[in-house]
Amino acid sequence: MPKLDRYLLSDFTQSFLATLIVLLVVSVGGVLVDILGSIADGKLPAGLLFSQLGLQFIVYMPLILPLALMLGLLLSMGRLYRDSEMAVITAIGVGPKRLLKPVLMLVLPVLALIGLCSLWLGPWAERTSAELVQSANRSLVVAGLEAGRFTPLPGGGIVYLSSVSADGTQLGKVFMQRQKDDRIDVVSADHGAMFFEGQRQRFLRLEDGYRVEGPANGALDYRLMRYASNEVGLPDRTEVRNDDDPELLPTSQLWGDPRPTANAQLHARLTPPLLALAFALLTLPLSRSAPRQQRYGRIMLALLAYLVGVNLMFVGTQLLAVDRLPRALGLWWLSLPLLALAIWLYLRDGRLSRPRSAA
Repeated sequence: MPKLDRYLLSDFTQSFLATLIVLLVVSVGGVLVDILGSIADGKLPAGLLFSQLGLQFIVYMPLILPLALMLGLLLSMGRLYRDSEMAVITAIGVGPKRLLKPVLMLVLPVLALIGLCSLWLGPWAERTSAELVQSANRSLVVAGLEAGRFTPLPGGGIVYLSSVSADGTQLGKVFMQRQKDDRIDVVSADHGAMFFEGQRQRFLRLEDGYRVEGPANGALDYRLMRYASNEVGLPDRTEVRNDDDPELLPTSQLWGDPRPTANAQLHARLTPPLLALAFALLTLPLSRSAPRQQRYGRIMLALLAYLVGVNLMFVGTQLLAVDRLPRALGLWWLSLPLLALAIWLYLRDGRLSRPRSAA
């Protein structure tokens, strides 16, 4: 490999990896807030925090990698123009077409990774996430009801379990306090178990206990009941997703699926690699600047173009899902024109305009 290609490839790669790390760190906050919100609402078991965090990052990789690739190349090429290195490279006869080789040496492996995440790893992560949540919600231990500690309940209230069986289905002595409007409800039981009704509703079946209900304002209107069996509802689980949900199906099963939602999901998986290639080719024309010219304006322009492209992809996917766009058109109306524009701008970059003829 020529020394120039090695130098440029090393510079492009370092800038891409640094940008990717920054974007991943920034993305942790948003993903973590969503997961913690689901845990606080009782829709997601607390024990699945880190597994869900990792799986969600795989799902978002087809959106994070193209942005990291574009910004990394822009920062690297902008530095070459700022330090006048690009002027030296151009002076020795290396033009935009010659720069395509080191650019593609970085872009092609990243495109392969984007395609892998979009077409295979992303759907696999969605399926794995749904399976983990469905199986974990059947265990009291993973669902957050642990022995020997007071566990807050969404919407107000608290529950305490003295012991839990090894399989997480049977529990020992139970204490539960809840408040609804201006009434306090305190329930105790000698033992109990958790069971399900339908796909989402969870209940605790409490055996041999007492229930005290009264006002929260200090009045004396209390009622004491002793029961043999009492069923108490727990917060609903996360919505159970059907096995034929297009977001969970492998990409190979979407090709022959006649549903509009399946067609929309197929094009949503095919589009990210094409958009990433288009934005990568746009970096050289966008990064061209004079030696003393500021480069951050071009970066903001590229970021705006990326946001517009991704939003158009989301809007197009939603229109396809409700069958308001022709199925054959898909998202090609977005990716192919953008790719053609990027190739045209790349090929004409650096060309001198024709001199005007004298009048």
